[in-house]
Order: sequence, then C-alpha cells, then structure tokens
Amino acid sequence: MVKRAMTQSASLLIVDDDRELGQMLTEYLTDEGFQVSIVRDGAEALQRLAENSYDLVILDVMLPSLSGFEVLRRLRPTLSVPVIMLTAHGAEVDRIVGLELGADDYLSKPFNPRELVARVRAVLRRFTAREGDAPNHPVTVGPLRLDPATFDVTLNGQSVRLTGTELRLLEVLMRAVGQVQSRESLTERVLGRRLTPYDRSIDTHVSNLRRKLGLGENGLPEIRSIRGAGYVLIATGESRA
Repeated sequence: MVKRAMTQSASLLIVDDDRELGQMLTEYLTDEGFQVSIVRDGAEALQRLAENSYDLVILDVMLPSLSGFEVLRRLRPTLSVPVIMLTAHGAEVDRIVGLELGADDYLSKPFNPRELVARVRAVLRRFTAREGDAPNHPVTVGPLRLDPATFDVTLNGQSVRLTGTELRLLEVLMRAVGQVQSRESLTERVLGRRLTPYDRSIDTHVSNLRRKLGLGENGLPEIRSIRGAGYVLIATGESRA
C-alpha cells in the first residue's frame, strides 16, 4: 500500500503493447520523477506483479495473451495496488467493466500525457498518508468500522478488501453519515477531478461498495441514492424516507 510522502517517487508499472506509446509514456513519466517499468502483455504483467511491488499500475484493456480485464480480475483477490485503466475512446462499457472489476480510475485513448500524470497523482494521493486533508482517526457506523491510518475496513469484525478509491469513498460517506453528498462533491473529493457529463465513475464505485459490504441488507447501514442530489449513508436502524 502506498504511504509515501511524495507521489513523484512512486514506482509505476505500465502494461501496454503499443511500443511507441509505451516509450513516450516511459520518458514522460520518468521526467516527472516517477520510477517506470513497462511490460507488453497480460501474462507478463501478472508475473511481474507477483515478483515485485509497485505503487500503481497503468493497464491497457487490449493486450496479448490476457486482456486488461482478465489481468485485473486475477489481480484483485490478492493485491490492492491502485490501477488506472486505458480504454478505447468512447468505449463506455469498457470503463464500467473496468471500474466494476476494481480499477480506481480510467483514461480514454488518445489522451494528453499531462492528464495521465494528473490522474496518477490523484490516485496515489488516496493511498498516501494525509496531512490535514481529513481526520485520520477511525470512524464507526453501526457494525462498519474504517481506520484510514491502516487502510482497514471491517464489518462485524471481519476484514473486507476494498480498493483505495472505494475506501476513500466509504470514508467520506461515513464521516458525513446522514448528510447527502452530491455526485460533484464526491467526484472532486474521492477521484480528485471535476465531474464531467456522462461520467458514472462514482455511481459504479458506490455499486461496488454496496455489493462488497452487503449494505442495506439485514439491518446494515445503507448507501441511499437521492435523485438529483447525490448519495447519503444511513446508519443502522434509521427509518426509510
């Protein structure tokens, strides 16, 4: 898990079979102060991740041997390393599938390298020990407990594996329990960018939280969707509106 004070020193693994793009990104990200490694197919990516530790993975969807989706599917049960997916321009389904499988963010090709750097830094900040950004003490809502200092989430005492983005989203909702949070605010606070038209990233991350934690079932806290307003975490035992 990333706990570095400076995201610029982070180690990145690029997984993309486009040699020209890979070389360009390697040079650009290295100039920005990152440590960069690159592999060109999915199977090699899994092997490299099993043997080495990286702070973030930039993962293309279209790869030889194993697709980016399959790499992410095999990766997530054991590693919570943050992942940014590279998807084809306009491929809405690819973006949704990537987020549902546990990607932290996505970027559509073609893209400006400066945008990629901004996304990398935003994602890494979610995994970095924060100073003054938000309270660092644990927060509890019913049987749900989150400790941002250790990146640990438990439900009824049992540990639950979440991605960094899911953990940050859950923390924001838990610290504002009972208060509606707009999609615009959640996008800025959790994803580190402004909400754009047709961007359903926050909605997908909320769906992932509901599924992984079983929220709203058997008396557990519930993330309720408020039409035209956003989302609110309702504590156990509160009546429905």
